[in-house]
Amino acid sequence: MSKVLIVEDEVEIADLEKDYLELSGFEVEIEHDGMVGMERALSEEFDMYILDLMLPGVDGFEICRRIRDEKNTPILMVSAKKDDIDKIRGLGLGADDYITKPFSPSELVARVKAHLARYERLIGSREQENDIVEIRGIRIDKTARRVWINGEEKQFTTKEFDLLTFLAENPNRVFTKEELFREIWDMESIGDIATVTVHIKKIREKIEMNTNKPQYIETIWGVGYRFKL
Repeated sequence: MSKVLIVEDEVEIADLEKDYLELSGFEVEIEHDGMVGMERALSEEFDMYILDLMLPGVDGFEICRRIRDEKNTPILMVSAKKDDIDKIRGLGLGADDYITKPFSPSELVARVKAHLARYERLIGSREQENDIVEIRGIRIDKTARRVWINGEEKQFTTKEFDLLTFLAENPNRVFTKEELFREIWDMESIGDIATVTVHIKKIREKIEMNTNKPQYIETIWGVGYRFKL
């Protein structure tokens, strides 16, 4: 049974999320204080984190950053704010998804299931012989989920790694944002394809010498992105 930690200061919302997730077969823990939630997130093992943005003690941004420094566990951020800047900031810190209040509990459950299913498939291959992808100074160990750029190891979030690997394994092919969103996030009708743009930007910052003149991931204006051989 997958274990989920909800860090949410609004008791009614946290209880509603918990009820729906438990009905779907998840084990759920709740913390209403940001500091306590962060301590539990870092010291205990959970399969997914659902973080409210505005919390007493420590906000969701800081909790997300601290989790991502140590773990690749999926993170879903929840906020009453609709500003794109908050969404971009959360995704930039390593969150896998962002949902705005008010939302339907069924949508929340759908997103949690989608992220957990993909994560479980990815970590399920660890016992296999390492699968390596190498292109022009980039070495991707798919099994160990590690990346080296010209011999220097770089840290990637779960979705950054998935997106980089997918593009590197399909070089010289142009993908639309919608195609990449469906492939990497496993969701077609929910979510926001702006997520793809944010993740491409973060990947470029790690693999490109000059992000203004990318040598690996090209933007094909009006279409999408292409990984160059």
